[in-house]
Amino acid sequence: MKKFSQLAFPYIIWAALMLVLPMALIALYSVTEPGNTIISFTLTLDHYVKFFTDPDFLIILWRSLWIAIKTTIICLLLGYPVAFFISRNSEKVQNLLVLCVTLPMWINMLVRTYAWIGLLSEGGLVQRILSLIGLGGSELLYTEGAVLLGMVYNFLPFMILQINTSLCKMDHSLLEASADLGANPVQTFVRVILPLSLPGVINGITLVFLPAVSSFFIPKLLGGGKYFLIGNMIENQFITVGEWNFGSAVSMIMAVIMMLLMMAVRKVEIRNQGGKEEK
Repeated sequence: MKKFSQLAFPYIIWAALMLVLPMALIALYSVTEPGNTIISFTLTLDHYVKFFTDPDFLIILWRSLWIAIKTTIICLLLGYPVAFFISRNSEKVQNLLVLCVTLPMWINMLVRTYAWIGLLSEGGLVQRILSLIGLGGSELLYTEGAVLLGMVYNFLPFMILQINTSLCKMDHSLLEASADLGANPVQTFVRVILPLSLPGVINGITLVFLPAVSSFFIPKLLGGGKYFLIGNMIENQFITVGEWNFGSAVSMIMAVIMMLLMMAVRKVEIRNQGGKEEK
């Protein structure tokens, strides 16, 4: 046991340097104001007060949460049927279908998002297809719909893979027992399949919502600067404005929101499993 504890030291050191130290610095920046010299600073909560008292910042926060919620709901509605279809096939076909789902993820997310600019732009492929069916003329790029499309496209595989994993691990004897007891396919799905797949659904929601609420380059590229989210605001504070202290405060606010959401998701998962939270 002692040997395994010693093997964990490199990871502990790496986590402290790469995770704990940066978060500690961000937390420090968020509650300080630079002084007259390089090493002097004063403690203050003005950055947090500034964020919560400015209605524009609160609108940006709500807009980010709302588009993340819509992205998660759409990914769930699209991802569950796909994951269910994959799980009903043989193992060989499952592997092929999972490969098709993950294949786009082999390309960098930034490159994939850039590709949508060409598809949605004036005279692009999507615009031409819509024109053929009489729906052309409307602007597709640099809209909320384009940002939502980009997020769903990039984060949908995370939802599919998580749900598919839960469905594939399911004990199929339970489905046979349900059929033997006279349940029709709809009843079997509602009372057996759906409850047993909830852990995958919860994990999928977590993996989609968290990156969606803090995404900055998708709204920047597909929104064209017209659709400003909290991730763009943080990037702007650090890179453009140079307000590191205020940007750190906004980052800490988002970190707290994400941790609270993860705690809530964890409680729902524990309740669904009928267990008790470990102390």
